[in-house]
Amino acid sequence: MAEKRLTKTRIRAGVWEGLMTGVDGQPKLEVVLLERLIPGVTAEAVPGSPGDWAVSVPIPADVLTEGVQTFLIREQGTTEALAHFTIITGVAMEDDLRAEVDLLRQELDMLKRAFRRHCLETMG
Repeated sequence: MAEKRLTKTRIRAGVWEGLMTGVDGQPKLEVVLLERLIPGVTAEAVPGSPGDWAVSVPIPADVLTEGVQTFLIREQGTTEALAHFTIITGVAMEDDLRAEVDLLRQELDMLKRAFRRHCLETMG
């Protein structure tokens, strides 16, 4: 059988969904957030695809707090994560890493223009 792999397919209506492949029998999975087990994880066989399982993880509203939460999906009784997903809530856009990277790009573009202008002025 192929190597076990769990791949995210989407998050929809508060449920993380993924596809687990390379599994002989029904996988026994658990999801952990800050040492707390998240209930309701399911794995259903994909019809016509032996060894493939549709995995669903309901995301409880009570675990969503301001900041970053990273959920680890693993087989029961192990500590190795098969997959993970992160949810960011309540963080202002200016505190977001993507906003910081965008700001750095803008500043770099400004510095490049100033440097080119300086080179043109000093060379001739």
